Amino acid sequence: MSTIALQRPDTRPMMPGPAPDISTARLTLRPHRLSDAPAIAESLSDFAVTRMLSRVPAPFDRQDALDWLMPVTSGTLPDWSLAITGKDDVHIGTVSIELRHGRWHLGYWLNRYYWRRGYMSEAVAAIIERFSRRMPETPIHSGVFADNPASLRLQEKLGFRMTGCGEIYCFARNTMVSHIETVLQPGALKPRKVA
Repeated sequence: MSTIALQRPDTRPMMPGPAPDISTARLTLRPHRLSDAPAIAESLSDFAVTRMLSRVPAPFDRQDALDWLMPVTSGTLPDWSLAITGKDDVHIGTVSIELRHGRWHLGYWLNRYYWRRGYMSEAVAAIIERFSRRMPETPIHSGVFADNPASLRLQEKLGFRMTGCGEIYCFARNTMVSHIETVLQPGALKPRKVA
């Protein structure tokens, strides 16, 4: 009589490895540090920013920033959560690709005083390009609130396509908000045009 070894298929998602430092023409994307807490608190205490984020409460303070930074800086999460900084290393925002419910999700925010300069397009394109090199067959999911057309335009310019609509809870607004779901399929990233 022979013995047959039964093995379960490995269903764990592939991991991209540690988050890198990424330099672009104007920005440096780097892993967060605990010392970023004051800058994060300052940016996210602005309701104009937090109202477009589903999981950020309002008001938001330094302790909230530290509570978020502790697991992010611990090195135990598979996520890439990078600080967006100028060449002077001043924290102006965050761009991340997080593993949620077995799918990779793009998220981002930028301090209001840096809006309309193309920084977010530059940062999002850079993190997706690097992530796609490590995870070439992986779709990247995202989404925007329906009242955030600038963010939807950013995603569409990079190759994201709408996949559905629904409602999700926004902590800062304390209500359900219409949400447009998007996805970037492998190989669909459009090159960013530099002005």
